[in-house]
Amino acid sequence: MTTPPRTRTPRRTAAGDRYKWTALTNTTAAVFMSALDGSIVLIALPAIFRGVHLDPLAPGNIAYLLWMIMGYRLIQAVLVVTVGRLGDMYGRVRIYNSGFAVFTFASVLLSFDPFDGGHGAMWLIAWRLLQAVGGSMLTANSAAILTDAFPEEQRGFALGINQVAALGGMFIGLVAGGLLSAWDWRAVFWVNVPVGVFFTVWAYRTLRETAGRDGGRIDWWGNIAFGVGLSATLIAITIGLQPYGGHTMGWTNPRADALIAGGLLLLAAFVVIEKRVSAPMIQLGLFRQRAFTFGNLAGLAISIGRGGMQFVLIIWLQGIWLPLHGYDYADTPLWAGIFMLPLTAGFLVAGPVSGYLSDRLGSRGLATGGALLFGASFLGLMCLPIDFGYWIFALLITVNGIASGMFASPNSSSIMGSVPASLRGVASGMRATFQNSGTAVSIGVFFSLMIAGLARSLPHTLTAGLEQQGVPAHIATQVGELPPVSSLFAAQLGVNPVEHLLRPSGALTHLTATQQHALTGREFFPTLISGPFHSGLVIVFAFGATLALLAAIASLLRGANPTTPGTPGRPRTSAAKTPGPRALAAEVSVGRASAAEGSGPRVSAVEVSAQRASAAKSPGPRASVAEASAQRGSAAEAPGARGSAAEVSARRASAAKTPGARASAAEASAQRASAAETPGARASVAEASERRASAAQAPGSHTSADETPAPRTSVTKTPAPGTSGTAKPPPARTDSSTAGTTTGETPPCH
Repeated sequence: MTTPPRTRTPRRTAAGDRYKWTALTNTTAAVFMSALDGSIVLIALPAIFRGVHLDPLAPGNIAYLLWMIMGYRLIQAVLVVTVGRLGDMYGRVRIYNSGFAVFTFASVLLSFDPFDGGHGAMWLIAWRLLQAVGGSMLTANSAAILTDAFPEEQRGFALGINQVAALGGMFIGLVAGGLLSAWDWRAVFWVNVPVGVFFTVWAYRTLRETAGRDGGRIDWWGNIAFGVGLSATLIAITIGLQPYGGHTMGWTNPRADALIAGGLLLLAAFVVIEKRVSAPMIQLGLFRQRAFTFGNLAGLAISIGRGGMQFVLIIWLQGIWLPLHGYDYADTPLWAGIFMLPLTAGFLVAGPVSGYLSDRLGSRGLATGGALLFGASFLGLMCLPIDFGYWIFALLITVNGIASGMFASPNSSSIMGSVPASLRGVASGMRATFQNSGTAVSIGVFFSLMIAGLARSLPHTLTAGLEQQGVPAHIATQVGELPPVSSLFAAQLGVNPVEHLLRPSGALTHLTATQQHALTGREFFPTLISGPFHSGLVIVFAFGATLALLAAIASLLRGANPTTPGTPGRPRTSAAKTPGPRALAAEVSVGRASAAEGSGPRVSAVEVSAQRASAAKSPGPRASVAEASAQRGSAAEAPGARGSAAEVSARRASAAKTPGARASAAEASAQRASAAETPGARASVAEASERRASAAQAPGSHTSADETPAPRTSVTKTPAPGTSGTAKPPPARTDSSTAGTTTGETPPCH
């Protein structure tokens, strides 16, 4: 009586299951915090600038405002590829854990600003840039850690949850910023400290490296060219948003033009450098894969549309809709975040569901459909009047959130599943670079389009409206000729725009109480700006719909078949279509068994090829792995099937004594079983050696490679669907040159 072999596989599987959910929980919290801090400041800016006693709309202070808004995204866009590459070289978990510590440390320092005015703003900007460094280390390596931890059939779901946390943090930050800043502006940064400390300690205690390190050297020239080039391009956008030389914007500023030209030249030089160095920062060969290239291009287009739409909707709500419905300007930042909750809810629901479905239905259809639905929501918003009914607005932004969720999760899964395991860190960094660059660029693009739409009619409309309320003509003309950027930023900061524009001239003090109340009331500015603002909305929403269409086309071009991680560019095929190594080994066994039934000559390569071709023509699978597993299982059921090395030697010696015995792998398995039943079969190594020596003296006892026994397995594998549970052996064959009968368990040849 034999005892079934014990296996530790279930214990290892349970440990792996626990680890993958631990990794998902920790990385989800990390990307959520990183994205939250990217948007939480947008709503909290009024309280922050009041806290440091700085007027960001005063001449010369607009740069502080822009760097508070865009500096975080700029650093993340530049660094995520570099820290992703460092993760591949030195360990993704190591870089990830360090990022959590840096992020938490910077959050502590942000909440203790000891300065006022411009110095206070510089303190916040500097430590926010360091916070972005930590956030880059988290974002770049979180997707790679999940891809390593989760099996392929669950990867879409895991990356979907991770991507939902990242974009959900961006949306939830709008509400959290309003709520926390209403209490204290420092609470915007305090909220990260306890969460950061807890998850930093937990990450150091639980996360481990599950993938090998790539090693190599740092590509310094490539890093410098990429970092400086992208930084120069994004800084030029911040300069272009500021008025220059009597123009409404600064795109004619020589500094902006020089930075854009220099940045693009450095990015072109980066591509040349990466082709020449031995250890490049980015494997440009990844862009030869359709899933990687078109997935990132589609993600870039969606990121530009999503970031710009978010910015425009905030201005729309705070500057026009909420004041028209009775909300004070000072309260509009909080309520704008609350009224945009349907956008967040739609995304949070659709993201995990689409990630789950992408594991079963594929990524291309879901991502393409999400991009098209995203564009349709832009067209719907474009058709809304300025003073809209809230429920139709809520429905449209819910659709927009659902569309974002439908696209984000499958797209991330497709990108990360298309790259080799050793390059997942840098691939995750590239994906995050496209996303963060799109968000940073979107503010400049949409804001420029909005101002271009306002500049055509706002000066005349504003001048005429001020003169009707008694403002002197020269003051009204001067205010009307001010760049529209001041009015838009004033509305976003929760400041009454008209009061802000007239305060420097002191014109309000010379007007009657009725005129003052009319000018600074909730309806004058929204009514005045509605027409020009709607013209700008049409332009930006049409541009957003165009971007969504381009994203859908790019998503469609990613290809239907995913690629196998580790073999870039090669499509996956099922075992039924292309035989793997075990299937080929089974076919060779068929040929050997057939040859063993003849007079004894060795099977030639031609015969083996012919038998493989014959097997390939049959309607059934080609000696599938399931059949080989079934045969191993039947052999394993024999008593003592798990013989020692001595038993194997004994059986080889016994077989060698038989003249011309060239048993197949299946016959060797049968001989193992019969040998195992003989008492005393557990011979020592020395006895086995003696048998080999005596067998070597027998005539014609040369042992060929065909007699090598098949590998044994201790666990019977479950047959694949469509194959029989057991392999039916052919009738027993009696060899005239032997005293016994040998049963050959050869695989069936269809």
